Amino acid sequence: MTFARNARLIAAVAVAALLLAAPFGLKPYGIYLLSLWVVMTIAAIGLNLTLGYAGQISLAQASFVGIGAYTAALLTTQGWPLAAAFVLAAVLCFVIGWLLGYPALRVQHHYLAFVTLAFATLVFLILRNEEWLTRGVYGISGIPRPTVLGWSTQGPVDFYFFCLGMLALVSAATWWLIRSPWGRAFTALRENAMRASSLGVDTRRYTLMAFAIGSVLGGISGVLYAPLVQFIEPTAFALGLSLNLLLMVIVGGSGYFFGPFLGAAVSVLLPEWLRFSEGLYLILYAVFVMILMAFFPSGLLGLAERLHKRAGTPAPGPAVPTRDGEAS
Repeated sequence: MTFARNARLIAAVAVAALLLAAPFGLKPYGIYLLSLWVVMTIAAIGLNLTLGYAGQISLAQASFVGIGAYTAALLTTQGWPLAAAFVLAAVLCFVIGWLLGYPALRVQHHYLAFVTLAFATLVFLILRNEEWLTRGVYGISGIPRPTVLGWSTQGPVDFYFFCLGMLALVSAATWWLIRSPWGRAFTALRENAMRASSLGVDTRRYTLMAFAIGSVLGGISGVLYAPLVQFIEPTAFALGLSLNLLLMVIVGGSGYFFGPFLGAAVSVLLPEWLRFSEGLYLILYAVFVMILMAFFPSGLLGLAERLHKRAGTPAPGPAVPTRDGEAS
């Protein structure tokens, strides 16, 4: 085993150990933030599949998080297990995401962004106005946390580990997907759809699949979000969340496997770390994001990859497909 592989293995073990040990040294609010990071990372992974790998911009990811959250809230408050919510939310989001993908067959770039923005507005209006189904602006409270094979996740640490386990499953499935022929087809679609079509790639099918799979991960994130906060209302799933998820993908590195992990950490955790500045913390956060996007538009992982190429050394961390589709 080479030195580079040893370094990657050590880095992977260190990160895993940190995630497992972190909640034991934190207060409940700190554990909540870690759990929120896990939940938002899952949603950002879904958007990264749609945008980063397939090149299809979407401003509707928050809508699918909302669909998953309301599915979980409505079912679990009526005594259904959370597993049923996962299944139903996945099916709903897959079907709706597939249908939302059809406009992407005809429009691209900012036109597609407006189509998904219109869909997000429609979902928000349904969540706010259809009180017979969603209870409207009153929201849904008392959302229970699940019991898994006799293991109660009612406590903050227990629910964090439940979310972390879901993130591990989603990450493993995504890792397999992007290294499969499907992942290579998504990348080809992003780079040049016309060339991909001329090489025999069914661009229509893979465009729809990119939206559908990304939407399912948004729904799974929502199913976890509902019992995490235990109260949901429509404003939580408005355009602001979609923009925040888009920021996570771009800041971390669009098209990089670990981009959503790092981007979600920046979006969820960095503002809290900057609270020492009191009233200035949001200004400092905004300045950081503007400088990063102005000088390093490929995100933090894109910057790291560029620095390692200049230094002539292998990138740290587990070998993952880079934005160009090669393993690093």
